[in-house]
Amino acid sequence: MRFAITIEYDGSNLVGWQRQKNGLSVQEVLEKSLFELTGEKTTIQGAGRTDSGVHALGQVAHFDLKKKITTDAIRDGLNFHKKKIYKKIKVSVLTTKKVKKDFHARFSAKQKTYVYKILDRRPPPAIEKKRVWHIRKKLNDKAMKKSAKILVGKHDFTSFRSTECQANSALKTIDTIKILRVREEIQIWIKARSFLHNQVRIIAGTLVLVGRKKWKEKNIKEALKSKKRAAAGQTAPAEGLYLLSVKY
Repeated sequence: MRFAITIEYDGSNLVGWQRQKNGLSVQEVLEKSLFELTGEKTTIQGAGRTDSGVHALGQVAHFDLKKKITTDAIRDGLNFHKKKIYKKIKVSVLTTKKVKKDFHARFSAKQKTYVYKILDRRPPPAIEKKRVWHIRKKLNDKAMKKSAKILVGKHDFTSFRSTECQANSALKTIDTIKILRVREEIQIWIKARSFLHNQVRIIAGTLVLVGRKKWKEKNIKEALKSKKRAAAGQTAPAEGLYLLSVKY
């Protein structure tokens, strides 16, 4: 049977979703916990390959099992064994459900929502340390909101992807970008079917240039047109990025 799980995690002490040799990943944490629960060595496929330091509130993954087991037993068993093996790692399975055999957490996704959080105040964060990008000066969020509209729709996002991105094409369609201010925090909400490597973080880094009054709308247009990574803003720190949800 194929199962889908929804997971939340704090990515601060993890190397990202995907298994790697240089540290502990979310995938490895879950696969080891699943083995302890079922005795089956199973690959768990995630909807989004979040980078080192990136968080998730609604990551989705799927896997196959031969053993007959209830969805509640999977959820509770994974959380129990995760806590037993990795006491300090913050990964939690929220839901489990049976899905059709052709369901794929990544390729069946219709839309993913990411949110990037910026704390723009002089004092550093205490509670939200490693969970926001701390910028010591107030940003012009109204200008950021206006400039963000330029990036909505189908574009060649070559300037807004990592030089290590392995996607065959830089053509992507962003469904919506919403910028909200919640007291001292600016949130950039971005929805699309799929994203390029570091795309959301580079968009955030670029919009911050607008918020700092170093860039205007014309600079965003020029960056898109250039199709060169150096033409866009910095890659914003991973700690401010969250995979919020995946729609199927």
